Amino acid sequence: MSNQKQSVRSTASLFQPYTLGNLSLSSRIVMAPMTRGFSPNGVPGADVAAYYRRRAENGVGLIVTEGTAIDHPAAVESPSIPNFHGEAALNGWAEVVKQVHEAGGKIMPQIWHVGMTRSVGSEPNPEALPIGPSGLDLNGNKVTEPMTVDEINRVVKAYADAAANAKRIGFDGVEIHGAHGYLIDQFLWETTNQRTDEYGGDMMKRARFAIEVVQAVRAAVGPNFPVALRLSQWKTTKYDAKLADTPEKLEQLLTALVDAGVDIFHCSTRRFWEPEFEGSDLNFAGWAKKLTGKTVITVGSVGLDEAFTALFTEGKGAGKQDIDALLDRLENHEFDLVAVGRALLADPAWAAKVREGRFEELKPFTPDTLKTLV
Repeated sequence: MSNQKQSVRSTASLFQPYTLGNLSLSSRIVMAPMTRGFSPNGVPGADVAAYYRRRAENGVGLIVTEGTAIDHPAAVESPSIPNFHGEAALNGWAEVVKQVHEAGGKIMPQIWHVGMTRSVGSEPNPEALPIGPSGLDLNGNKVTEPMTVDEINRVVKAYADAAANAKRIGFDGVEIHGAHGYLIDQFLWETTNQRTDEYGGDMMKRARFAIEVVQAVRAAVGPNFPVALRLSQWKTTKYDAKLADTPEKLEQLLTALVDAGVDIFHCSTRRFWEPEFEGSDLNFAGWAKKLTGKTVITVGSVGLDEAFTALFTEGKGAGKQDIDALLDRLENHEFDLVAVGRALLADPAWAAKVREGRFEELKPFTPDTLKTLV
């Protein structure tokens, strides 16, 4: 950093190693899971493996893959979203793991079921109806019948089978997608869970499905394989939604999930700098760490509040303040890891350029970035 202007703050804290059990990361930077849809018939190919390898080669400590479909016909709503079941898809993922490991990186798949956000008639299985706790979409409209307990048990097993496969083919851990209004979150959220049996009611009854998924995943992978859970308060259509409106309610939920087997909370907010509760500057990840002591990942608009290069230039604009805030929070141990999304989509060398102070070379994210695997 010696050749940089004095006003440019050192980003060295982003590049400190981090260890959780037998998982050792070379940096604090995580590639956030982002749906790409470049896996024809659900099978990731050589282009997908090369895409993830490029991020590992350039200093990303941990890659969390795009959401992958567990073995259920209504898990996702596009045939180009990768599966995490079946020989062809798992062989494809084994090659992704090989490439990332050769480049010195670590990688976890994100296992996923979209639940009631799936439209009736969606590919790849148009005959399969969407499933959810009460058959309600995110606006509370009835679309299908509530899941039966037998269906719940089958889906729990599908998550466990996916996790077992992740371990078998060499991944470094597994992340369960429990955020953003998808299936697990639909059970957690009062608007979409109107059940009156053991899977509905107060917060802890609504959490039963999530707890059973985590327990099943933990049983499938054993005690020493990292299990992450992505959580959010907000939903894709309801930015102001809250699962827990007080720290006490959040503690109740997170403690139960830790007891079930979660090692890492991946805490998704729309903007990492926004406080989660009144009376404290802590963001969602900060509260998760304070309440559980577990490893936490923060994510939410890192580098997206203005052109990313502005985060590292002189001046007192919002971007400069926000990157300073990110580094302050990391150095104060509010969270352990920082997930970067669209900035890493645009520039596979993002982490290396930031580490080396080559900020003027950073490529900004544009919508065209989504059209190819850069």
